[in-house]
Amino acid sequence: MSAPSRTAPNLFHPAAEVPASAAMTPERLAGEPLALAEDVAEQLQGVGRLGVAYSGGVDSATLLALAVRALGAGNVVALLGVSPSLARRERRLAHRVAAVIGAEVIEVRTLEGENPDYQKNDAARCFHCKDELFTRIDDEIVGEHFLDAVAYGENADDATRHDRPGAGAATRHRVLRPLSTAGITKAQVREIARALSLPVADKPAAPCLASRVPFGQEVTPEKLRQIDDLEDAVFEQGFSDCRVRHHGNVGRIELPTEELPRALEPEVRTALLTAGKEAGFAHVTLDLDGIRSGLFSLQVVSSGVGGHG
Repeated sequence: MSAPSRTAPNLFHPAAEVPASAAMTPERLAGEPLALAEDVAEQLQGVGRLGVAYSGGVDSATLLALAVRALGAGNVVALLGVSPSLARRERRLAHRVAAVIGAEVIEVRTLEGENPDYQKNDAARCFHCKDELFTRIDDEIVGEHFLDAVAYGENADDATRHDRPGAGAATRHRVLRPLSTAGITKAQVREIARALSLPVADKPAAPCLASRVPFGQEVTPEKLRQIDDLEDAVFEQGFSDCRVRHHGNVGRIELPTEELPRALEPEVRTALLTAGKEAGFAHVTLDLDGIRSGLFSLQVVSSGVGGHG
């Protein structure tokens, strides 16, 4: 299977648009992707109406598309959790991708940021975030939209990891995991997404903004806004991916290593520095190690505590 390309993240640029004529192509499913799609459809037999916990990433988008294929667009709704931890660009993209799939998006306002256990930002933070989302769905959405079940996009690779406490919240709320139950790996998810012509088929992982705050340092709306502002500025400069790590008055930018030289071009460097200062950072730095997804959770896992994405 081919490796993900670096083209999809251009959708993050404020001016980027998914063509209005874009639509998914279930008729292109064949071979292994078709067999896996049928496995997911079989799991959903007996479900009249399904809610999919949806972020716009490749896992949840693929699950949403397969659910629409199996149950029909009128029987599936995309449930998008919205809070300060969701990047503005991710919210925009989620709506664009759902339109390609043909699914209705219901925004679910979540209040995990008001939970002291979430704010303290320890290894269980993701649990509290997912628990808040699934609780809101149970309390406010299931009855109103006559949902028979809720599912989320855990894949088979996720299921083997020990740094995803959000999975515990899914178990607590009896949320379905059709992709991982069918044994569908991340690489297979991307193959299915490509066959379906989903714009996010090759989109890199994009953890929530709170993952940029080091463990043990309080997560606040102001910190999340700073991160969101500076990351938007990075994407506006044409970079394919980035993380802005929040270290108090320092904003540390991580980029794909092959793109690091561009950040030192005078005009680009000035634009990033200016954006960082406008976001509220006193200092803006560039990490020569490049982008490292899950950096803070890896540090905690290595200490034997547990972690998050």
